[in-house]
Amino acid sequence: MNKMGLFSLRLCTGTLVRWAGLYPHSIRACTGMTKLQIDEEVAKLLELKAQLGGDDGKHAFVLKTAKGTRDYNPKQMAIREKVFNTIISCFKRHGAETIDTPVFELKETLTGKYGEDSKLIYDLKDQGGELLSLRYDLTVPFARYLAMNKITNIKRYHIAKVYRRDNPAMTRGRYREFYQCDFDIAGQYDPMIPDAECLKIVHEILSELELGDFRIKVNDRRILDGMFAVCGVPDDKFRTICSTVDKLDKMSWEDVKNEMVNEKGLAPEAADQIGEYVSMQGGMDLAEKLLQDLKLSQSKQACAGLTDMKQLFSYLQLFRVTDKVVFDLSLARGLDYYTGVIYEAVLTQSSPAPAPPAQQNGAVGEEGVSVGSVAGGGRYDGLVGMFDPKGRKVPCVGVSIGIERVFSIMEQKAEASAERVRTTETQVMVASAQKNLLEERLKLTAELWDAEIKAEVMYKKNPKLLSQLQHCEDTGIPLVAILGEQELKDGVVKLRTVATREEVDVSRAELVEEIKKRTL
Repeated sequence: MNKMGLFSLRLCTGTLVRWAGLYPHSIRACTGMTKLQIDEEVAKLLELKAQLGGDDGKHAFVLKTAKGTRDYNPKQMAIREKVFNTIISCFKRHGAETIDTPVFELKETLTGKYGEDSKLIYDLKDQGGELLSLRYDLTVPFARYLAMNKITNIKRYHIAKVYRRDNPAMTRGRYREFYQCDFDIAGQYDPMIPDAECLKIVHEILSELELGDFRIKVNDRRILDGMFAVCGVPDDKFRTICSTVDKLDKMSWEDVKNEMVNEKGLAPEAADQIGEYVSMQGGMDLAEKLLQDLKLSQSKQACAGLTDMKQLFSYLQLFRVTDKVVFDLSLARGLDYYTGVIYEAVLTQSSPAPAPPAQQNGAVGEEGVSVGSVAGGGRYDGLVGMFDPKGRKVPCVGVSIGIERVFSIMEQKAEASAERVRTTETQVMVASAQKNLLEERLKLTAELWDAEIKAEVMYKKNPKLLSQLQHCEDTGIPLVAILGEQELKDGVVKLRTVATREEVDVSRAELVEEIKKRTL
């Protein structure tokens, strides 16, 4: 392309980008595109413009995060830290210890563990050595860790980032890079006791975070497999039909049936029988009813699962969480490694906070934030044995909190609330009312730091008192320790409460205790 052609293309691209920024509503009206789709198209134009170079012919960098990722500002990080602290506190309350594993694994470690979702694994470019992939979840690396270190008994939690080559839905807390918060119990124990504790943990965390009303759906892969068998599903189609049933929370039964029959090749009468079962919900009573079901009772697998389901609900009654737990035969969870009880927590009444204007694209209704499931997990007794050279199994059960979806709700609640989110934990600002007191301010600040008081000082020799007080107002610092010539002579500090503007003289020796008393 000649110079004139490049210049024309750059000019056209720049004009389109500016027009999209100035008149997004007009573009939406003309094209029917959503805000997110417009943003994606603008991003493509910006990349094209960067490749072509700026108006001066030089390469221009596009300042944007990669698709499916995001930055977090201090306010968002403060909210995230609060959520993490709540979750970690719960994990520790239940006696868990923590581990860490590499962010990438040998490709063969991850291959064949996730069913149809295996296509979402990020493969790394071959560097002439090992074939590697970014971890898809924290469960498979945990199983590899147990097998490699010959560990047969552990209760652990792990909070770290995982990666999925998925189609991101940013407003619903769905990303390509995101945190998972996992709690798992590995070891040979009596049936359903560890499983019940995992459900109790989900109940505790969602209750403490106050996200809104929720429901925890439970099922069992043995019940599902038994159901598929008695409904006439061929053995080699169990996993693929299971993956289709797993879409019932996103698709209508008619669409799910259509996929099973027309895409997966299942007989229509088999799909109809499955449809009768997956519409059932209940509790221990449903498990008892299904044990008497003429068809399902013919499956030993299903009977074993139903017997354990009854036992699970008896323990959940003791834990006082049955008000939120429902036995739901439509729950499938498409991951291949589950072998027993499976569960998923969903919000039944989402937060009343609307999405910020920049994020509204139809994913959020008037009732609140649409985020889907917020936790999930189950039993996977065979996964560790897949890595052990001798095939030795270590029974495991665990749960993963969908932390990014939780963050989406918490952030939007904070946006809608008038309550200020503090991004620092500073207890006191060391200030001066007069000039030439920098050395005294630094001395006092050092004394407070040494006493483990969280303190700040302004980085100016002679700051105005009003500027120092305004900084406290803006950042939520509750106290100001004010020094002046008279205070230095008297051996006191004027301690000001920012909210009430009340001031009191405190002796230098008693200052630390007084600050602790007022801020702890």
